[in-house]
Amino acid sequence: MQHPKPPFSGACLCGAAQVRVTAEPLLTLACHCRDCQKLSASAFSLTVMVPQDSFTCSGDLIVGGRKSDGRVHYFCASCLNFVYSQIGTGSGRINLRSSVLKEAALFAPFVELMTEEKQPWVSLPVQHSFARYPESAAQVQDLLEAYRDR
Repeated sequence: MQHPKPPFSGACLCGAAQVRVTAEPLLTLACHCRDCQKLSASAFSLTVMVPQDSFTCSGDLIVGGRKSDGRVHYFCASCLNFVYSQIGTGSGRINLRSSVLKEAALFAPFVELMTEEKQPWVSLPVQHSFARYPESAAQVQDLLEAYRDR
């Protein structure tokens, strides 16, 4: 698998929200949960997890989507395109929607989550699969290291 090299950039559908990432991705994933299916209007959402300090976003954003503890979803205020999520205040990571990046094709999912809610006709070429989520911080760390070393 090709290792994408930073910087990466992109924009929402209308171009009003611009994103830039200056570090290598931490992980790529597909989430099959019903919330992600609805948020992305697809069978799953695609994410490039990046270090928060390497991520910038300009433009007018609004918070939307389902409200849950430690999870904030940001959308372009103009076209309402789902741009990124902040997961936890202290995680140091941003979950950027792969589709907004110019280089989107380079970010095949390495992990899939919530396969217990996956549409039965979906099949993705991933290295790791979870019925729900990784069970521990150590398991997440192992995934981050496996992605880095691929």
